[in-house]
Amino acid sequence: MLEREVSCAAQDTEIAMPGADSLMVLAGLRILVVEDEPFIALTLEDMLTELGCVVAGLASQVGEALALIARETIDGAVLDVNLGAQKIDPVADALAANFTPFVFTTGYGRSGVPESHNHRGVVQKPFGLDDLAKALAAEYRLRK
Repeated sequence: MLEREVSCAAQDTEIAMPGADSLMVLAGLRILVVEDEPFIALTLEDMLTELGCVVAGLASQVGEALALIARETIDGAVLDVNLGAQKIDPVADALAANFTPFVFTTGYGRSGVPESHNHRGVVQKPFGLDDLAKALAAEYRLRK
C-alpha cells in the first residue's frame, strides 16, 4: 500500500485504501498528470499506478500538456490549478472540449479553479490516495 500523502512539505502518513467500487471505475484508465512540483508529480504517478491507472503523461507546463492531449489517448486528467505563473485554463478547456473527465488539485481551495470549470472535482492539497480515487471516480462517472 502506498503510504504517502501529497503535500507541499513531504511527510509520510498512513492512508486508507480506496473502495473496490472506485478501483473498478479507474482500472486501466489513461490519466494525464499536469503538475509543476516534481515531488507531487511523482507521488501522483505512484498513486495512479496504485489505483490501477496508466499514466498517459506528465507535464509541468501548459504547452507540454496541450501537446500530450493532442497526441495521446487520455481518459482523464489530474490538473494542478497553478503551474508557476501559468494558469491551467487552456488545458482544462482542451480536455472539456474532448469530453475528457478531469479533477483539479490545489492548496488554495475552490477559489483558484477556473470559473468555467468550477463544477469540476477539486482535491485539496495535501491529499491521500483515497481522496484522489474518490474524486477521479466521481468525475469519471459524471462525464462518461
